[in-house]
Amino acid sequence: MYCLLHSTEFLYYVFETTVNFHVIVLTFFLLTIIITYFSFMSSIPQITMHHGEFFVTYNKKFSSFALFEGKASTECRPYQCSLKYHGSKHDNEILTQMRMWLVYNPPGLKDLELQLRSIKSDSTFDLVCKVLDVHEASNGVRILYVWDGTDTPVTEFPMILDSKSVSPPPLHLEGAPLPREVLCTLPCVGSVLRVFANRLFKEIPHLQKGIYWARFCNITCKQEFSMWKGILLPSSRVRLLSNEDGSVVDRLKLFNSRINTQIHRQPMACLCSASDIADVEYERAGYTTLMESLTHGEVTHKFKTLVRVVAAHPHRASDLCSLLAGNRCVRLTLEDPTARVHAFIHKDDGAKFFGGFLTAEALTRKMNRLLGIPEDTEEGAPLTRNPPWIWCCLKSYRLNKNDPWGTRRYRIFGTEIRD
Repeated sequence: MYCLLHSTEFLYYVFETTVNFHVIVLTFFLLTIIITYFSFMSSIPQITMHHGEFFVTYNKKFSSFALFEGKASTECRPYQCSLKYHGSKHDNEILTQMRMWLVYNPPGLKDLELQLRSIKSDSTFDLVCKVLDVHEASNGVRILYVWDGTDTPVTEFPMILDSKSVSPPPLHLEGAPLPREVLCTLPCVGSVLRVFANRLFKEIPHLQKGIYWARFCNITCKQEFSMWKGILLPSSRVRLLSNEDGSVVDRLKLFNSRINTQIHRQPMACLCSASDIADVEYERAGYTTLMESLTHGEVTHKFKTLVRVVAAHPHRASDLCSLLAGNRCVRLTLEDPTARVHAFIHKDDGAKFFGGFLTAEALTRKMNRLLGIPEDTEEGAPLTRNPPWIWCCLKSYRLNKNDPWGTRRYRIFGTEIRD
């Protein structure tokens, strides 16, 4: 009986030991699978999203990477890769397939990709522009100065109902003018749009170099003081582009063809509808943009330009009569696609500008034509005005020889408004 009991206990012990051994083996096997799985997963590049941006991370111990040009090419050599990367024929086949797919599926929404000449208010779209400069305002907002060689659409101005309560429009959205050394780096043909960003984008440090083109995805614009203002939304994205990008190449071709023809350098909005309500003395003089004058190497010079008179101060009939009498001057605010400036009609030029010593009614009629105010101002008249484009001659002068650039002013001369 003892032996039997002993034998039974021994068998039970052997059985229990065998079961425990199998449990240990099974547990070890499962742990091996789990460790292998996580090691494998750690070796695969992981794509994650952070603040709406996609990031790819990889484990340098197990993984490798290679970066290739996305444009169609027979070149399969990466422009950057890790030390452990070794290309294969299979990689080249996948790369060729991806490039062919990209040809027929270009990045970005092409139907929503606009140029500056076709931007709209209160809608979202993509812009491809060169970032010329980045300025940080006193309130921490960053202002990006962008350009693509085209002109922003002309804007309308509110109707002048009470001249006493109307303040002159500002010359700059950013308040203070840019330093001259920055101003002189801006193009003289084509509009420079101010884009305001309330948050920091990781691309902004690169854009401060002034050499990059970028795609602004999901951007919006509005008119402020009848000037275009770009706004980066919380959902907006900024993508750096190379000079070989198709959209960049198209814009550079368009700009180069524009500046090669004198007439195409003129404002795009008036190529087919230039006004003839003004005569100028220098008919044969070439066309000069306001930005060309602002960046001119000399403080004082004369030029002929094509502008809109967007404001006049003062513009009441009694003040205009005082101008003709030589008792005061009138300040006009002129703009073209490149800039906005103040220009004065001095008392000596008043009679010439308005075509003689006219009655108060005739003076008011001519001034209204310049400002785009329709003759019928009765009830039902439009609430906005659209000033016409006019040719005029300007000359710059200085008020203080010790501060020539800071005290430079413009004066209208050799210009006469037709009846």
